[in-house]
Amino acid sequence: MIRDQETLNILLDSIARFVREVLVPNENLVAETDEIPPPIVRQMRELGLFGLSIPEQYGGLQLTMEEEVRVAFEIARTSPAFRSLIGTNNGIGSQGIVIDGTAAQKDYYLPRLATGDIIGAFALTEPGSGSDAASLRTSAVRDGDVYVLNGTKRYITNAPEASIFTVMARTDPLKRGAGAISAFIVERDTPGLTLGKIDKKMGQRGAHTCDVVFDNCRVPAANVIGGKEGVGFKTAMKVLDKGRLHIAAVCVGAAERMLADALRYAMERQQFGQPIAEFQLIQAMLADSKAEIYAARSMVIDAAQRRDNGEDISTEASCCKLFASEMCGRVADRSVQIHGGAGYVADYAAERFYRDVRLFRIYEGTSQIQQIVIARNMIKAAQK
Repeated sequence: MIRDQETLNILLDSIARFVREVLVPNENLVAETDEIPPPIVRQMRELGLFGLSIPEQYGGLQLTMEEEVRVAFEIARTSPAFRSLIGTNNGIGSQGIVIDGTAAQKDYYLPRLATGDIIGAFALTEPGSGSDAASLRTSAVRDGDVYVLNGTKRYITNAPEASIFTVMARTDPLKRGAGAISAFIVERDTPGLTLGKIDKKMGQRGAHTCDVVFDNCRVPAANVIGGKEGVGFKTAMKVLDKGRLHIAAVCVGAAERMLADALRYAMERQQFGQPIAEFQLIQAMLADSKAEIYAARSMVIDAAQRRDNGEDISTEASCCKLFASEMCGRVADRSVQIHGGAGYVADYAAERFYRDVRLFRIYEGTSQIQQIVIARNMIKAAQK
């Protein structure tokens, strides 16, 4: 739902201008240096971008889901690295605390997450546990008023910058499956926590991931999210449902940017005495991209409105994430094709986006996992 259209329009206009005037001109710099310049990070803080989804009582903007996806449409029209930095604070890096945290945990961490003074990260994936998240092996053994964590997390977004980690660990070694998993808030300077080298990825330079290693890492029992063992996996799934809808919106924004670039190039590039946009085969690629983006945008807005109305959108979130991420990949491919040889060199953004958006079909649940979630939910509903 949109609470105040005029206020939302002001926010969207401010973000769109920031993207257009600050972020887009710095895309190549970020790609070359693999770093977002500190002055830009400061501007992002000043705009309140780190606290978009954090409740107002903790200094955030407390956007509804519909408002959040509309913001994501705008901020995704530039390098995904910019959104990645703020994305974890608004999504998987904070929402576990927002949804299930104790009052003390919320009071202590959320105000600093909202301002961007600290960066959050979500540590679920492991070397032997990705799509099968319930099989994670990181352990947390109670020792008086602390838990001792041991294990390794892999591909953790923003880990090099993070001040706190939401960590999923197994608190009952005798119990298999999701019921033995608990969620912990672990601060970066906790003894026993170390970081691996920054991963060299196919794309999204400027957005960093690395291993997070726990070696007899002693975490206060007060840092169990919600103060209760065994519900961490449920917290993770709640967070991922929201995150999948957010990523679907990001896919829409990125696809809109790629299509705008492709259209502009097609109208400027001359072949056989006319712009290539006049050729029907080019027009077909433009039209298919426009239609698919429109469909994905409509899906995302509908699912967001349903979530704001209190509906269970597990199926719809997976539908959005599946369709939008696959759509984004197709638009990226067409964009390179429309650019021709120019699309294969780094002089144009099409080449970089082609690599950047490939990740959307993998993280927050692969396309194949989304298919499984959708089908299983359908079967479960039919059996009632």
